[in-house]
Amino acid sequence: MTATAGDTSGGMTEYIQHHLTYLTVQLRPGAFWVLHLDTVFFSLVFSVGFLVLFILAAQRATPGVPGKFQCAVEMLIEFVDQIVKETFGGKSRLVAPLAISVFVLVFMMNFMDLLPVDALPTVARDLGIGHLRTVATADINTTLGMALCVFLLIQWVGISEKGLATFFGEWFTAPFHAHGAVAKILLAPANLLLRLIEEAVRPLSLSLRLFGNMYAGELIFVLIAVLTLDASLSHLSTYVFGPIQLVADFIWTLFHILIITLQAFIFGMLSIVYLSMAAERH
Repeated sequence: MTATAGDTSGGMTEYIQHHLTYLTVQLRPGAFWVLHLDTVFFSLVFSVGFLVLFILAAQRATPGVPGKFQCAVEMLIEFVDQIVKETFGGKSRLVAPLAISVFVLVFMMNFMDLLPVDALPTVARDLGIGHLRTVATADINTTLGMALCVFLLIQWVGISEKGLATFFGEWFTAPFHAHGAVAKILLAPANLLLRLIEEAVRPLSLSLRLFGNMYAGELIFVLIAVLTLDASLSHLSTYVFGPIQLVADFIWTLFHILIITLQAFIFGMLSIVYLSMAAERH
């Protein structure tokens, strides 16, 4: 959502760059050692908030008529649990809690994109903080980190369901199956290459899909806010672009509510699918 611009002295370009700049600290020389403090802060806040939310739900759960909060949590858990039962064929009890955690965490972080673009950055500026980005999922480090965690869980579930020998043996025997030792040896390099590509694509597709959608959504909100940059009641452009900004902001907000929910669902659903594929025997 849009808001009155904060520091607009540098014009449109500087305003956009300001909102797309992270609060960073250099741990060591080199770009790899740049830490995005705002991303870490909001990720920790929502992680703790998620734990508190579900701990409260568990403590307040009653066998009688549930309240609205308990009812909402139970509906979410039953919805995700049903999807896991229909999709995941393994025995691991980790998948359903993982799917719920991923969906809720991603949704909460995505939801920050609906706040006015200048709201929290203006508060941060008043506190002496130069830059602040509030959407953690618009940072490739966050989405890639979560995707890599899912990737490691895929390997763990595959090994625990099949055993170490069978799991890594499939890297050389699928998707091209063969009968006879010679045929298996000839097809082993092609199978290994395809498996390596498949394993590499999974975290990339998970992370880039979520990052791309959230980054684009954040950028569009910033561009809508630019319509009334440096506006005042004495400018004719305020009365021309003001109504356009309100309409554009309203339409994009409604559409973005669908996007943030859908992206959270897709990230969680694909995690379940990938884990199910790892548990299947080929």
